[in-house]
Amino acid sequence: MRSAPFPEDLRNAPLIIDTDIGGDADDALAVAAAARYTGDLKLVITGDESQGRRARFARHLLDLMGRPDVMTVAGAELSDTPYFVIEHLVPQDVPAQRTDVVAAVREVLAATDGPVLWVGMAPLSNLAHVLAEAPEAAARLRVTQMGGALRYRNPEIAEHNVRLDVPAAHSVLAAVAAGQLPAPEFIASEVTFTPKIEVTAESELYRWLAAPGAPSWATLLAAHLDAWFTRFHPGSMQHDALTLTAALDLPFVDSDDTCIAMDDIGRTTTSDNGVRLRWSLDADYDAFMAWLTKTLTGGTSAMATRPADERR
Repeated sequence: MRSAPFPEDLRNAPLIIDTDIGGDADDALAVAAAARYTGDLKLVITGDESQGRRARFARHLLDLMGRPDVMTVAGAELSDTPYFVIEHLVPQDVPAQRTDVVAAVREVLAATDGPVLWVGMAPLSNLAHVLAEAPEAAARLRVTQMGGALRYRNPEIAEHNVRLDVPAAHSVLAAVAAGQLPAPEFIASEVTFTPKIEVTAESELYRWLAAPGAPSWATLLAAHLDAWFTRFHPGSMQHDALTLTAALDLPFVDSDDTCIAMDDIGRTTTSDNGVRLRWSLDADYDAFMAWLTKTLTGGTSAMATRPADERR
Protein backbone atom coordinates (compact mmCIF):
# COMPACT_ATOMS: atom_id res chain seq x y z
CA MET A 1 0.00 0.00 0.00
CA ARG A 2 2.91 2.34 0.64
CA SER A 3 4.09 1.92 -2.96
CA ALA A 4 0.67 2.53 -4.56
CA PRO A 5 -0.60 6.08 -5.16
CA PHE A 6 -3.60 7.17 -3.15
CA PRO A 7 -6.81 7.45 -5.15
CA GLU A 8 -7.59 10.98 -6.25
CA ASP A 9 -9.87 12.78 -3.80
CA LEU A 10 -12.83 14.03 -5.85
CA ARG A 11 -15.01 14.95 -2.90
CA ASN A 12 -16.41 18.44 -3.39
CA ALA A 13 -15.20 18.55 -6.99
CA PRO A 14 -17.47 20.78 -9.10
CA LEU A 15 -19.85 18.85 -11.35
CA ILE A 16 -20.72 19.55 -14.99
CA ILE A 17 -23.53 17.59 -16.66
CA ASP A 18 -23.73 17.35 -20.45
CA THR A 19 -27.21 16.13 -21.35
CA ASP A 20 -29.72 15.79 -24.17
CA ILE A 21 -32.52 16.38 -21.69
CA GLY A 22 -36.04 16.49 -23.11
CA GLY A 23 -36.17 13.18 -24.95
CA ASP A 24 -36.09 10.01 -22.87
CA ALA A 25 -36.94 11.19 -19.36
CA ASP A 26 -33.90 9.49 -17.80
CA ASP A 27 -31.83 12.64 -18.44
CA ALA A 28 -34.27 14.81 -16.52
CA LEU A 29 -34.41 12.39 -13.60
CA ALA A 30 -30.60 12.31 -13.53
CA VAL A 31 -30.33 16.11 -13.52
CA ALA A 32 -32.95 16.29 -10.77
CA ALA A 33 -31.10 13.66 -8.72
CA ALA A 34 -27.85 15.61 -9.07
CA ALA A 35 -29.60 18.83 -8.04
CA ARG A 36 -31.02 17.12 -4.97
CA TYR A 37 -27.92 15.15 -4.03
CA THR A 38 -25.07 17.62 -4.35
CA GLY A 39 -24.46 21.31 -3.99
CA ASP A 40 -21.43 20.85 -6.24
CA LEU A 41 -23.55 20.77 -9.42
CA LYS A 42 -22.37 23.93 -11.16
CA LEU A 43 -23.24 23.68 -14.85
CA VAL A 44 -25.69 21.86 -17.12
CA ILE A 45 -24.84 21.90 -20.83
CA THR A 46 -27.29 20.58 -23.39
CA GLY A 47 -26.30 18.48 -26.37
CA ASP A 48 -28.12 17.46 -29.53
CA GLU A 49 -29.95 20.75 -29.02
CA SER A 50 -33.29 21.63 -30.55
CA GLN A 51 -33.30 25.41 -31.04
CA GLY A 52 -32.31 25.94 -27.42
CA ARG A 53 -35.41 24.19 -26.07
CA ARG A 54 -33.49 21.56 -24.13
CA ALA A 55 -31.56 24.25 -22.24
CA ARG A 56 -34.75 26.17 -21.48
CA PHE A 57 -36.33 23.01 -20.07
CA ALA A 58 -33.24 22.37 -17.91
CA ARG A 59 -33.42 25.96 -16.64
CA HIS A 60 -37.11 25.59 -15.80
CA LEU A 61 -36.54 22.31 -13.94
CA LEU A 62 -33.60 23.65 -11.93
CA ASP A 63 -35.49 26.82 -11.01
CA LEU A 64 -38.45 24.77 -9.76
CA MET A 65 -35.96 22.78 -7.67
CA GLY A 66 -34.56 25.91 -6.05
CA ARG A 67 -31.24 25.68 -7.88
CA PRO A 68 -30.88 29.03 -9.69
CA ASP A 69 -27.17 28.81 -8.83
CA VAL A 70 -26.62 26.12 -11.50
CA MET A 71 -25.66 27.61 -14.88
CA THR A 72 -27.42 26.29 -17.97
CA VAL A 73 -25.93 26.56 -21.45
CA ALA A 74 -27.31 25.47 -24.82
CA GLY A 75 -24.68 23.38 -26.56
CA ALA A 76 -24.22 21.65 -29.89
CA GLU A 77 -27.05 21.26 -32.38
CA LEU A 78 -26.58 18.11 -34.43
CA SER A 79 -29.73 17.36 -36.37
CA ASP A 80 -33.46 17.00 -35.94
CA THR A 81 -34.11 14.17 -33.51
CA PRO A 82 -37.27 12.23 -32.74
CA TYR A 83 -36.29 12.03 -29.09
CA PHE A 84 -37.85 15.32 -27.98
CA VAL A 85 -41.14 15.30 -26.10
CA ILE A 86 -41.24 18.31 -23.76
CA GLU A 87 -42.05 21.19 -26.10
CA HIS A 88 -45.35 21.71 -24.24
CA LEU A 89 -43.75 21.70 -20.78
CA VAL A 90 -41.61 24.86 -20.93
CA PRO A 91 -43.39 28.14 -20.11
CA GLN A 92 -42.90 30.78 -22.77
CA ASP A 93 -41.43 33.20 -20.24
CA VAL A 94 -38.38 30.96 -19.68
CA PRO A 95 -35.74 32.88 -21.66
CA ALA A 96 -33.25 31.52 -24.14
CA GLN A 97 -30.09 30.37 -22.37
CA ARG A 98 -26.52 31.35 -23.09
CA THR A 99 -24.65 29.40 -25.77
CA ASP A 100 -21.00 29.97 -24.84
CA VAL A 101 -20.11 26.43 -23.76
CA VAL A 102 -16.35 26.95 -23.56
CA ALA A 103 -16.67 30.17 -21.55
CA ALA A 104 -19.03 28.48 -19.09
CA VAL A 105 -16.65 25.55 -18.59
CA ARG A 106 -13.79 27.98 -18.04
CA GLU A 107 -15.86 29.75 -15.37
CA VAL A 108 -16.28 26.47 -13.50
CA LEU A 109 -12.57 25.69 -13.81
CA ALA A 110 -11.59 29.18 -12.64
CA ALA A 111 -13.58 28.79 -9.45
CA THR A 112 -11.49 25.85 -8.20
CA ASP A 113 -7.87 24.71 -8.22
CA GLY A 114 -8.67 21.02 -8.48
CA PRO A 115 -10.31 18.59 -10.87
CA VAL A 116 -13.81 19.00 -12.26
CA LEU A 117 -16.25 16.13 -12.86
CA TRP A 118 -17.83 15.92 -16.32
CA VAL A 119 -20.83 13.61 -16.63
CA GLY A 120 -21.70 12.94 -20.27
CA MET A 121 -25.31 11.93 -20.90
CA ALA A 122 -25.40 13.12 -24.51
CA PRO A 123 -23.33 12.72 -27.68
CA LEU A 124 -19.70 13.74 -27.10
CA SER A 125 -19.98 16.90 -29.23
CA ASN A 126 -19.66 19.42 -26.39
CA LEU A 127 -16.74 17.61 -24.78
CA ALA A 128 -14.87 17.43 -28.10
CA HIS A 129 -15.54 21.15 -28.61
CA VAL A 130 -14.16 22.02 -25.17
CA LEU A 131 -11.06 19.90 -25.71
CA ALA A 132 -10.41 21.61 -29.05
CA GLU A 133 -11.08 25.19 -27.96
CA ALA A 134 -9.83 25.04 -24.37
CA PRO A 135 -7.05 22.41 -24.37
CA GLU A 136 -5.91 23.65 -20.96
CA ALA A 137 -9.13 22.20 -19.54
CA ALA A 138 -8.39 18.62 -20.59
CA ALA A 139 -6.01 17.69 -17.77
CA ARG A 140 -8.52 18.84 -15.14
CA LEU A 141 -11.61 17.09 -16.41
CA ARG A 142 -12.59 13.72 -14.95
CA VAL A 143 -15.02 12.32 -17.49
CA THR A 144 -17.73 9.73 -16.96
CA GLN A 145 -19.66 9.10 -20.17
CA MET A 146 -22.87 7.19 -20.83
CA GLY A 147 -22.27 5.48 -24.16
CA GLY A 148 -20.54 2.86 -26.20
CA ALA A 149 -21.32 -0.84 -26.25
CA LEU A 150 -19.43 -4.08 -26.63
CA ARG A 151 -22.64 -6.04 -27.17
CA TYR A 152 -25.06 -3.53 -28.67
CA ARG A 153 -28.54 -4.85 -29.34
CA ASN A 154 -28.16 -3.93 -33.04
CA PRO A 155 -24.63 -4.96 -34.10
CA GLU A 156 -24.95 -3.09 -37.40
CA ILE A 157 -24.86 0.34 -35.75
CA ALA A 158 -23.12 2.11 -32.89
CA GLU A 159 -24.70 2.96 -29.56
CA HIS A 160 -26.92 6.08 -29.65
CA ASN A 161 -24.70 8.68 -27.95
CA VAL A 162 -21.69 7.66 -30.03
CA ARG A 163 -23.68 7.24 -33.25
CA LEU A 164 -25.04 10.79 -33.24
CA ASP A 165 -21.56 12.32 -33.44
CA VAL A 166 -18.92 9.74 -34.32
CA PRO A 167 -16.19 12.31 -35.16
CA ALA A 168 -16.58 13.83 -31.68
CA ALA A 169 -16.22 10.41 -30.06
CA HIS A 170 -13.06 9.75 -32.09
CA SER A 171 -11.68 13.15 -31.06
CA VAL A 172 -12.21 12.38 -27.38
CA LEU A 173 -10.49 9.00 -27.67
CA ALA A 174 -7.61 10.64 -29.54
CA ALA A 175 -7.18 13.11 -26.67
CA VAL A 176 -7.00 10.19 -24.24
CA ALA A 177 -4.50 8.33 -26.41
CA ALA A 178 -2.34 11.45 -26.60
CA GLY A 179 -2.29 11.81 -22.82
CA GLN A 180 -4.18 15.09 -22.88
CA LEU A 181 -7.38 13.84 -21.22
CA PRO A 182 -7.21 11.46 -18.24
CA ALA A 183 -8.77 8.09 -19.00
CA PRO A 184 -12.55 8.46 -18.80
CA GLU A 185 -15.02 5.91 -17.51
CA PHE A 186 -17.64 4.72 -20.00
CA ILE A 187 -20.93 3.36 -18.66
CA ALA A 188 -21.87 1.21 -21.62
CA SER A 189 -25.20 0.18 -23.04
CA GLU A 190 -24.81 -3.49 -22.12
CA VAL A 191 -24.87 -2.43 -18.46
CA THR A 192 -27.51 0.33 -18.63
CA PHE A 193 -30.01 -1.23 -21.05
CA THR A 194 -32.00 -3.40 -18.65
CA PRO A 195 -35.57 -3.45 -17.34
CA LYS A 196 -34.08 -3.70 -13.85
CA ILE A 197 -33.66 0.09 -13.88
CA GLU A 198 -36.78 0.97 -15.84
CA VAL A 199 -39.27 3.50 -14.48
CA THR A 200 -42.86 2.82 -15.58
CA ALA A 201 -46.26 4.12 -14.56
CA GLU A 202 -46.32 1.32 -11.96
CA SER A 203 -43.02 2.27 -10.33
CA GLU A 204 -42.88 3.62 -6.81
CA LEU A 205 -40.85 6.57 -8.08
CA TYR A 206 -43.37 7.50 -10.77
CA ARG A 207 -46.30 7.23 -8.35
CA TRP A 208 -44.57 9.62 -5.95
CA LEU A 209 -43.77 12.13 -8.69
CA ALA A 210 -47.35 12.04 -10.02
CA ALA A 211 -49.10 12.12 -6.64
CA PRO A 212 -51.41 15.01 -5.73
CA GLY A 213 -49.52 17.59 -3.72
CA ALA A 214 -46.11 16.61 -5.09
CA PRO A 215 -43.60 19.46 -5.51
CA SER A 216 -43.87 21.40 -8.76
CA TRP A 217 -40.60 19.95 -10.04
CA ALA A 218 -41.88 16.43 -9.39
CA THR A 219 -45.09 17.19 -11.28
CA LEU A 220 -42.96 18.40 -14.19
CA LEU A 221 -40.96 15.15 -14.19
CA ALA A 222 -44.16 13.10 -14.08
CA ALA A 223 -45.51 15.02 -17.08
CA HIS A 224 -42.23 14.40 -18.90
CA LEU A 225 -42.49 10.68 -18.20
CA ASP A 226 -46.11 10.69 -19.36
CA ALA A 227 -45.09 12.29 -22.66
CA TRP A 228 -42.34 9.70 -23.16
CA PHE A 229 -44.67 6.82 -22.31
CA THR A 230 -47.33 8.09 -24.72
CA ARG A 231 -45.10 8.90 -27.67
CA PHE A 232 -42.29 6.35 -27.49
CA HIS A 233 -42.15 3.61 -24.87
CA PRO A 234 -44.01 2.63 -21.66
CA GLY A 235 -40.80 2.75 -19.63
CA SER A 236 -37.67 4.83 -19.16
CA MET A 237 -34.43 2.99 -18.37
CA GLN A 238 -32.25 5.07 -16.09
CA HIS A 239 -29.04 4.99 -18.14
CA ASP A 240 -28.02 8.50 -17.14
CA ALA A 241 -28.70 8.45 -13.43
CA LEU A 242 -26.65 5.25 -13.22
CA THR A 243 -23.84 7.08 -15.04
CA LEU A 244 -24.16 9.95 -12.55
CA THR A 245 -23.63 7.58 -9.63
CA ALA A 246 -20.42 6.27 -11.19
CA ALA A 247 -19.11 9.82 -11.51
CA LEU A 248 -19.99 10.46 -7.86
CA ASP A 249 -18.09 7.29 -6.88
CA LEU A 250 -21.18 5.68 -5.40
CA PRO A 251 -20.90 1.89 -5.05
CA PHE A 252 -23.27 0.74 -7.78
CA VAL A 253 -21.26 0.33 -11.00
CA ASP A 254 -18.38 -2.11 -11.34
CA SER A 255 -15.80 -1.03 -13.95
CA ASP A 256 -12.31 -2.07 -14.94
CA ASP A 257 -9.49 -0.88 -17.17
CA THR A 258 -10.06 -2.01 -20.74
CA CYS A 259 -8.48 -1.15 -24.10
CA ILE A 260 -11.20 0.02 -26.48
CA ALA A 261 -11.10 0.55 -30.24
CA MET A 262 -13.75 2.40 -32.24
CA ASP A 263 -14.46 1.79 -35.92
CA ASP A 264 -15.44 4.33 -38.57
CA ILE A 265 -19.13 4.24 -37.67
CA GLY A 266 -18.57 4.35 -33.91
CA ARG A 267 -18.89 0.70 -32.90
CA THR A 268 -16.67 -0.14 -29.92
CA THR A 269 -14.73 -3.34 -29.30
CA THR A 270 -11.93 -4.49 -27.01
CA SER A 271 -8.50 -4.43 -28.65
CA ASP A 272 -4.91 -4.65 -27.47
CA ASN A 273 -4.24 -1.72 -29.79
CA GLY A 274 -7.08 0.38 -28.43
CA VAL A 275 -7.24 3.26 -25.97
CA ARG A 276 -7.15 2.36 -22.28
CA LEU A 277 -10.35 3.45 -20.51
CA ARG A 278 -12.46 2.49 -17.55
CA TRP A 279 -15.33 0.37 -18.90
CA SER A 280 -18.43 -0.74 -17.02
CA LEU A 281 -18.87 -4.47 -16.39
CA ASP A 282 -21.92 -4.79 -14.15
CA ALA A 283 -24.04 -2.88 -11.65
CA ASP A 284 -26.03 -3.41 -8.48
CA TYR A 285 -29.37 -2.43 -9.97
CA ASP A 286 -31.53 -2.87 -6.89
CA ALA A 287 -29.28 -0.72 -4.73
CA PHE A 288 -29.06 1.93 -7.45
CA MET A 289 -32.83 2.15 -7.86
CA ALA A 290 -33.24 2.40 -4.10
CA TRP A 291 -30.77 5.30 -4.09
CA LEU A 292 -32.48 7.08 -6.99
CA THR A 293 -35.92 6.72 -5.44
CA LYS A 294 -34.74 7.89 -2.03
CA THR A 295 -32.80 10.81 -3.50
CA LEU A 296 -35.79 12.10 -5.44
CA THR A 297 -38.57 11.31 -2.97
CA GLY A 298 -36.97 12.28 0.35
CA GLY A 299 -39.18 14.59 2.40
CA THR A 300 -36.45 17.21 2.28
CA SER A 301 -33.50 17.65 -0.02
CA ALA A 302 -31.30 14.58 0.05
CA MET A 303 -28.33 16.95 0.08
CA ALA A 304 -29.61 18.77 3.13
CA THR A 305 -30.10 15.56 5.11
CA ARG A 306 -26.58 14.25 4.59
CA PRO A 307 -23.66 15.16 6.88
CA ALA A 308 -21.61 18.00 5.46
CA ASP A 309 -18.48 15.87 5.15
CA GLU A 310 -20.36 13.35 2.99
CA ARG A 311 -21.82 15.82 0.50
CA ARG A 312 -20.31 15.75 -2.96
